Amino acid sequence: MTKRKFGLGLSLMLAAGTMLAACGSDEDTSNGDTGSGDGGSSEETSDFSVAMVTDVGGVDDKSFNQSAWEGLQAFGEENGLEKGDGGFDYLQSASDADYNTNLNNLIRRDFDVVYGIGFLMEGAVKEIAEQQPDAQIAIIDAVVDAPNVASVLFKEQEGAFLAGVAAALMTETGKVGFVGGMEIPVIERFEAGFLAGVEAADPAVEVDVQYTGAFDKAELGKTTANRMYSAGADIVFHAAGGTGNGVFTEAKERKEADPDTNIWVIGVDADQYDEGQVGDANVTLTSVLKGVDQAVIDISNQAMEGNFPGGETLTYGLAEDGVGLADSRGAITEDVMAKIDEYKEKIASGEIVVPETLEN
Repeated sequence: MTKRKFGLGLSLMLAAGTMLAACGSDEDTSNGDTGSGDGGSSEETSDFSVAMVTDVGGVDDKSFNQSAWEGLQAFGEENGLEKGDGGFDYLQSASDADYNTNLNNLIRRDFDVVYGIGFLMEGAVKEIAEQQPDAQIAIIDAVVDAPNVASVLFKEQEGAFLAGVAAALMTETGKVGFVGGMEIPVIERFEAGFLAGVEAADPAVEVDVQYTGAFDKAELGKTTANRMYSAGADIVFHAAGGTGNGVFTEAKERKEADPDTNIWVIGVDADQYDEGQVGDANVTLTSVLKGVDQAVIDISNQAMEGNFPGGETLTYGLAEDGVGLADSRGAITEDVMAKIDEYKEKIASGEIVVPETLEN
């Protein structure tokens, strides 16, 4: 399988991040909103169409699925497409039992490219790709070895390393936390990178690592964060999708109860600054960005030009501007930002190789 790398622009990610439309639900919880958008402002329209299937986190998880959907919407607007058949759309999965059904549904509706969002969809994408050899399918965060599947991976460990540096240098208690969703390779890359970053910046800082076992259980994120903050952690990095929303809830409640408390969250996948707003304060230290939206745009454009990268693995890291840290809005001090930039340059140049697993 050939590996190719494509440059991304995180500035485009942030621009696309304001475009998420309000998403309703049909009677069947696996269906997306059936309302039509305004089709964008492009004068020319395309007969090319794209759609995606979410994992269980939901299209409005303010993280991974949402970023992918924003990418589809941006692509649709750029090409004069409308939401629905013949344009761009999504189907939401209430459980893993919906993956195969939703993928087949979109293929039967003749979308030119169908995206499976997330590692959890690996098995379903592989099965449907074999059953539907003429379909063009892309999967995010997993590799499916099939000629009609484009596989997209990110070097999450590189962005998480920078978050670890930020946490180690900004903590006042010497204790920070990591909340993971399910123990799968993509989340373990976040963990390995975060631990390596903390170790590089200040080996004396303690890291409490906890997995919740779910990406759609905000209540688990809240209780896990509660234990970490109560044990002395003042910064918690989550890589848990919708479960991470509970981490923000816990931090905001503590900040609201005591405005002088030093309490922070590091978000994931998209800029989660708005999630941290509590009154005039904000508990978001920064967020580890993944260019899921821009990867979706990239692949859609290639496919529309007749160059769908089926059978290939596309990998996005710091060198390709595929991962990074969101603007901290001044939460991170200038001296710490300078150290983060030093590490960023060393990683992008290859001087530092960030481990993907705890065994590395």
